[in-house]
Amino acid sequence: MANTLKKVSSSQLIIPLFALFLVIVFNLIRDVSFFSVSVIQNNYGNWVLSGNVISILHGASELAVLAIAMTLVTSATKGQDISVGALAAIAGSVFVRTLRGNEITMQLILFGFLAACLVAVIFALFTGMLVSFFNIQPMIASLILFTAGRPIAYWINGGATPTVESPLLNNIGSFIPGIPIPSPILIVIAFGILVALILRFTNLGLYTQAVGINESAARLNGINAVFIKLLAFVILGICAAIAGSINVCRIGLINHETILIDIEMDAILAVAIGGNALSGGKFKLAGSVIGAYIIQALTITLYAMKVSSTAVKAYKAIVIIAIVVLGSPVVQKFFLQLKNKILNKATTITETN
Repeated sequence: MANTLKKVSSSQLIIPLFALFLVIVFNLIRDVSFFSVSVIQNNYGNWVLSGNVISILHGASELAVLAIAMTLVTSATKGQDISVGALAAIAGSVFVRTLRGNEITMQLILFGFLAACLVAVIFALFTGMLVSFFNIQPMIASLILFTAGRPIAYWINGGATPTVESPLLNNIGSFIPGIPIPSPILIVIAFGILVALILRFTNLGLYTQAVGINESAARLNGINAVFIKLLAFVILGICAAIAGSINVCRIGLINHETILIDIEMDAILAVAIGGNALSGGKFKLAGSVIGAYIIQALTITLYAMKVSSTAVKAYKAIVIIAIVVLGSPVVQKFFLQLKNKILNKATTITETN
């Protein structure tokens, strides 16, 4: 029993799983029908899954992808990139610019996505070089793109808010005919599996954590810390392109002012809720992804309770404050002492029996 308690309490996933448990229990008490899932016919005549659970999984798709990137950047650089929303806006604008005025085919969509990836990676590497070569804090370095990114997205499309309409884009942003699960959910699953396989069969995860924990020691062990940091920003650029492209396919237009607005704060919050230290080092991608869905679940819950969009941001701020306080050295020391007392009592009971 003592060993079980020790394993559970030391797991990085304990925080996101506990937070998820609280959200589930709260909604079960508030309204059991919150978790009901039904099959309905959408506007295109396709039978699809519908309900709050589907809305949570669907709506958090972009955030889940960006949370993965934010986790790697946080781990390697001991800081956060606050320009991911602006970067997604740039990528989305490039994606739309490629599609505008042309017959939209699957080949053109793929080309547009690759172009969005390329441009997003270039801008992400700009921030990455400031962090890696000049040792500027990521949050400070990313302020440049955070400020200039959306105006750049505006400039890419000539100051317009263009729309792009196509059944193919609609399939990517909502449902593929014959498949009742929203396409963005399937994209997140596929991307998550790809990242998991990369971390499983390469040393990327180990090297990233090593650089974040002790960069000097990592260098002494032959790890190129600069390369690892830059690679984290390359992944950030790709994730921003995925998020921006999904959002464009979902709504059928690009608005540089509103696309994924404030998502950088949600991405950072997802990393924190996921049990990952914002000071870098060890990370758990699964925790960050769970954190993204918890944030979306909290948002959907508040809207179901008729809370205004402005007040939703205030509630999120309260969650951030709670996480910061719980992550403080004083509180961590208290919980460590409490954990040791519980483990000691459990050991004593086991020995007595």
